[in-house]
Amino acid sequence: MSDHIDGPRQIGDPSADLTDLFAFTSPENPSRTVLAANVFPTCGRDAMFSNAITHSIVVRRAKLNGLGDTTKFVTSDPEIRFGVRFDSLERGAAGQKPIQRGTCTFPDGQTLRVVVNDEKGASTPDGTFRVFAGLRSDPFILAWIVAAMKPFQNLLQNDNVLCIVIEFDTRRVLEPDRGSLFGVIAETVPLARQNALVGHEPSRLDWVGRPEQTNVRLNCAFLKNADDLRDLWNQQTPFAIADRFRSLFLQRLKDSLAAYDMHDGKQDWTPAALAANANMFLDDFLLFDVAKPINDTSHMEIEKSTLDGKTYQTGGGRTVDANVIDILLTWIVNHDREPLRGGATKATKPGTKTFPYFATPNLDLQQVSDSINLDASPDRVWELVGQFGGAWHPLVAQIKLIGTGVGELRIIETVDRQAIIERLDDLDNSARSYRYTNIAGIPASNYTGTFQVKPNGAGSTVEWRAQYLGNGQGDLVVKTIISTLFKTGLESLKQRFGAAK
Repeated sequence: MSDHIDGPRQIGDPSADLTDLFAFTSPENPSRTVLAANVFPTCGRDAMFSNAITHSIVVRRAKLNGLGDTTKFVTSDPEIRFGVRFDSLERGAAGQKPIQRGTCTFPDGQTLRVVVNDEKGASTPDGTFRVFAGLRSDPFILAWIVAAMKPFQNLLQNDNVLCIVIEFDTRRVLEPDRGSLFGVIAETVPLARQNALVGHEPSRLDWVGRPEQTNVRLNCAFLKNADDLRDLWNQQTPFAIADRFRSLFLQRLKDSLAAYDMHDGKQDWTPAALAANANMFLDDFLLFDVAKPINDTSHMEIEKSTLDGKTYQTGGGRTVDANVIDILLTWIVNHDREPLRGGATKATKPGTKTFPYFATPNLDLQQVSDSINLDASPDRVWELVGQFGGAWHPLVAQIKLIGTGVGELRIIETVDRQAIIERLDDLDNSARSYRYTNIAGIPASNYTGTFQVKPNGAGSTVEWRAQYLGNGQGDLVVKTIISTLFKTGLESLKQRFGAAK
């Protein structure tokens, strides 16, 4: 959830939807810093970057300007900006997928061409910069039903994102002798159109600083009838929230943090400390200090120590494997009095110690299967369910067939007026089985289903299986859709034929 799907613009164009931002010391070389930004939540295996967007990661030098209830972090110019634009797809070689290239522009003006999904990435001739862009396993861990504060399985299990990783020589680029504390944001902005009005910059699509600014703090599940401010927030200029909106956002942060504080029935924050937290979160950028260690638990330690009136000990930042939801909820609910743990503590695939540090994408086919034992002969059951166009399923309103035999399509209209299109790939009446492919209607790719009726003593067993790759929805959502279809259909057969005795 960190910054996934945090407003209507992001739902309309998921390729512009920033999901997470990271800042950490290179595991391969401690003299280098890694910044990374992910976009396109729950994207499919063939996802590519938009060629209509500039993706940027922007760093500013920061300094501490107050402790305890007067905590304040301020940033200063100039910006240290990394920009990436991607080209249109190029036709691949015969039988190969299309190719996409991008150009990264660095703060010193150098540019570097990168081929999307090239595992080696690309480096500038002087070795200062190194870049990777491509599909990766989403490292975010959302193991909570936050609206109920209930631990749950990782809702992003098996999801993928598009990832941009930029690694650079810390001393050359950030000049830490001038100060080692920095704030960083990522943003997506559409390319300026030809003939656009002069002096009008294109609207920002999305930006992210600290995780969960939008989906947890500004859109608190415990505030009833509160307007959704996330889209308005996403239009703000990072490092410079408009003065006319600051009081609106600040009040929402105060209300939200007060609600989280009292969720467990215990008040762990004084009103002054809550206000200090809200003020600090309003200036939204991910803090990191390149002179101190950054590890999986150091996220927000700079902010937390400062708010507690202490000197921070770590480099803060955010690593690939940082469990930021647990860290944040523990802080805002009970002021670190006791750890709050979700239902999972690891992503589908943990990060790696070698460039590009984000794990390879999840491309293993997922499976759903279900079965039921019936008190009826296989022939009798097959007579009802063996027709590819048979309308026996209670969630099906009607079915239309196009074509005949193997290759025919069934267009299913469900009772909630959804359309599902499937193609018959194989039919074996002697084995009482058929195999089909989902063409549309299920948010999955490479979807193959198998339906079979087998003898089982005096009765029969109906087996229904599917394998697929999630595409456009989280794997848990896809699995729930398919499981519901299977279970509802099979249970209806038990009502018709009776359960096996």
